[in-house]
Amino acid sequence: MNRSFFIASFVILALLWSCGEKDNPDPEPDPTPKAPTAVTLSESSLNVEAAGGTFDITVESPFIPQVEKPSWVTVTAGTLKDYAVTMNVTVAANPGYEAREATLTFKATGATSATLKVTQAAAEKPETAEETDANLTNAKASRQAINVYSFLREQAGKKMLSGVQSGGTANNNDRVNQVFTMTGKHPALAGYDYIFLQYSPTPESWSWKVNYEDISAAREQWEHNGLVSFMWHWNVPTSRDAWEKGKTGDFDGYGFYSDKTSFSIANALKSGTWENEFLLQDIKKVAGYLKLLQDAGIPVLWRPLHEAAGNYSVYGTNGAWFWWGRGGADACKRLWKLLRDKLEGEYGLDNLIWVWTLDATVGAEKDYDSWYPGNDQVDIVGVDIYADDTEAKERQYKAAVALSGGHKLVTVSECGNIPDPAKCLSAGETWNWFMAWDLESYPLNTASYWKTMMLSPRVLTRESMPSLK
Repeated sequence: MNRSFFIASFVILALLWSCGEKDNPDPEPDPTPKAPTAVTLSESSLNVEAAGGTFDITVESPFIPQVEKPSWVTVTAGTLKDYAVTMNVTVAANPGYEAREATLTFKATGATSATLKVTQAAAEKPETAEETDANLTNAKASRQAINVYSFLREQAGKKMLSGVQSGGTANNNDRVNQVFTMTGKHPALAGYDYIFLQYSPTPESWSWKVNYEDISAAREQWEHNGLVSFMWHWNVPTSRDAWEKGKTGDFDGYGFYSDKTSFSIANALKSGTWENEFLLQDIKKVAGYLKLLQDAGIPVLWRPLHEAAGNYSVYGTNGAWFWWGRGGADACKRLWKLLRDKLEGEYGLDNLIWVWTLDATVGAEKDYDSWYPGNDQVDIVGVDIYADDTEAKERQYKAAVALSGGHKLVTVSECGNIPDPAKCLSAGETWNWFMAWDLESYPLNTASYWKTMMLSPRVLTRESMPSLK
């Protein structure tokens, strides 16, 4: 009896357990996680130094999100796994002297978006004097030269003057007029070059002619309120024999690149050498042409010995581009002073505004001080910039300002692709002008870009220039 009772009880309990198991089965785990309905970020904000930086954030999303962001932020994504992905946020250096902020929005269809706030510190301003020097270094400067310099000081930080370098015989307005054809405006500044000094004036029998006595291009520019700049690719003979041949019109032995002539700047600075005799003769000749401009009341932004500072030793031992830089800093500074003493002291020129030009090669900044002729010898510091973009030029600007302690105006004295004047000025860069080297070689200087610049309220054209006569 008792045994039958226990067996029956066990069977009943087993049946009850079996039924309960079927009615309430344990849930099996889902091998695939459900897609999130909202984008979530591991960070809600980033604080970035002025130099920029790179940050990784983890993002949960149904798929890799699209990101709305400013141009100075780059976002790249890794591989999405289990609805999570690591995204790399790179913030470019801030070229401006004000902090900036941006809100990045991460979007995925079918999910609530998320935002990331990026706050970046401002770039540090270079140390500067309270203001640039009020006067030109030549106490006897002409009224017109003073007017031009005063105008450039007034415009610093407000607007940039547009400029283009002449081509061909280097004393014409062909490119000035080409810019007008493209944009409906003439450049405010025209650049010319005494590169063919040894040929000038060419014999009547030559089919190719250059004569720097013809100042009609510069006169036209000035009479229409434009400004005039002259530089000097100074050709020299490689030997005394080459000089003798040059006197008869054979200039095959002349050049200005260091690898094209062995002309010694050290010898040229020694009285009694043939190199010194040649040097003084050429200075006298260029003085005569500059005096024609002075007599016409035309002030000149005068830019000799360009790019000496910045490429010596950068391109290898004695690797300066031009012979005037090959002898090192001290010799180049002595040549600059000799040139000033002769042109202003001996030949009485009072229409020159002296522009010292740096080469913008990366790493050259450490040597700029040793090459600088001094604040009493320079009116404006120029930088020749050839870059693959049109952005503001923080590195070059800081170096140019620091060189004089902020006492001198600064300018983009040559450029390939033109730094965008609006971006430069917005970044606090007080470049006075840009001088495009040509109209053919630099792909970012499109007709559309030229037109946008020439119509910009931040750019001065010849048509918007006052009379500085």
